[in-house]
Amino acid sequence: MQFLFADHTLDTDRRELRRGSKPIAVEPQVFDLLLYLMQNRDRVVTKDDLIASVWGGRIVSDSTLTSRINAARRAVGDSGGDQKLIRTVARKGVRFVGAVREGPDAAPAVATEPQRPPLALPDRPSIAVLPFVNMSESADQDYFIDGMVEDVITGLSRIKWLFVIARNSSFCYRGKTIDLRQVGRELGVRYVLEGSARKAGNRVRISVQLVEAETRLNLWVGKYDRLLDDVFDLQDELAMSVVGAIEPALRRAEIDNVKRKRPESLDAYDFVLRAMAYVRSRLAADAAAAIPLLENALELEPGYPAAHAFLALCHHAKFHRGGMRPEDRAAAIFHARACANDATDDATALGISGFVISLDEQDHATAYRLFDRALNLSSNDIFTLWFSANALAFRAEAETAIERAQRALQLSPFDPLNFLAYNALATSYLVGRRVGEAHEASRRSLELNGRFSVSHSNLVASLVGLGRLEDARLAGKRLLEFDPTFSIRRFAMTFGTEPKVFAFFADAWRKAGIPEG
Repeated sequence: MQFLFADHTLDTDRRELRRGSKPIAVEPQVFDLLLYLMQNRDRVVTKDDLIASVWGGRIVSDSTLTSRINAARRAVGDSGGDQKLIRTVARKGVRFVGAVREGPDAAPAVATEPQRPPLALPDRPSIAVLPFVNMSESADQDYFIDGMVEDVITGLSRIKWLFVIARNSSFCYRGKTIDLRQVGRELGVRYVLEGSARKAGNRVRISVQLVEAETRLNLWVGKYDRLLDDVFDLQDELAMSVVGAIEPALRRAEIDNVKRKRPESLDAYDFVLRAMAYVRSRLAADAAAAIPLLENALELEPGYPAAHAFLALCHHAKFHRGGMRPEDRAAAIFHARACANDATDDATALGISGFVISLDEQDHATAYRLFDRALNLSSNDIFTLWFSANALAFRAEAETAIERAQRALQLSPFDPLNFLAYNALATSYLVGRRVGEAHEASRRSLELNGRFSVSHSNLVASLVGLGRLEDARLAGKRLLEFDPTFSIRRFAMTFGTEPKVFAFFADAWRKAGIPEG
């Protein structure tokens, strides 16, 4: 398709702007902006229209929008005088007012619903939440469904590593038969969340699925069945559940995706994702493998909060499970503090930093402030829930630790990292002498990660509490097989556990044959 105006030609097939036969260099966004203005030259185009069509609904500052419009004017020789082609309509928007004719091979320039050119994927994971389908017999539940979807979009927007398309852009697909691959290309996103809702009596049933747009691969499916009592509370509950489940699913998908990339395509974010595969185990050897990747990320992007946070966690693992070298402890604290500055708004990074600062620096007041900041940014951040629950459990704040661990399990019931949630529960239950529940939580933790010494040590203590001394001694032997350096004194030195908490554990471990020092 070609649009001809003045002495210019806008060629959509070649994505080229020419004056006469001479090409004019324009940025892709400027070209898309010009194309959209010409396709819609019969009306005033608003700021929201431009953001939806050219930027795919992404957040764009007024200065950026103005600079692109000015660049478009310069490209077409708009002098602002008699030759004005792009006119600003006060408080309404802009309109292309120049005379336009279409080339002989062109389709009509103004269509009822113009096709948007594909957008490039942003440099971080991206998602669009489509309006959920109302499967009820009447349309009176639309307001409830739309409210829940808006809450999901808002919740996902708090995840700093995730790029989320604004509601106005994704809701333009309402009521249409759509191809998810086309949606992904038009909005420039890698993932699409779609769903449906059905009201039956006083119950509402929600089905949701997360799809990789280009491959149309199902990554996660969620089903929720709730009583339709307080509508707003129900919206909040469902939105929280969906957001909490999506984050781990997206994280796993991104790690799998980056593994498929060619090594030379790596950037800072990809280095962090590659490191995540090692960080998961919390073992010293895996931490050592992750550290160079995270250092590469910081070389590319100094001050990257996620890289600092996971480096802190890796050095923490090396300190606790790799010889207790002071330099590892110092490095863990350094990276945690580097991440925890006032400008950081990455909830996951803040939560991890708080954990390291609590255990390794034993500055619990600072750690609690970081946990609060993280949960204020994203109340469903799964890493903050995991790590703050464990830090609080060691400090005998069992009630809050249990609440956060259970919330993590509710939000992401199938996440392999949930051994952290079960450890927090086991420790907290043991503090409260709820040894039966502690034994079950320890067992569940070991099912998810059988190589983590804290999980084994909780199992030992719970078996002693149940009076199963022979089983406790066998569990103690397995603990020392996985971690030959484990001792009562070392645990006390490294975890800074409250004395009233630690006395119970130390006594139980002694009965099971765990060495004193």
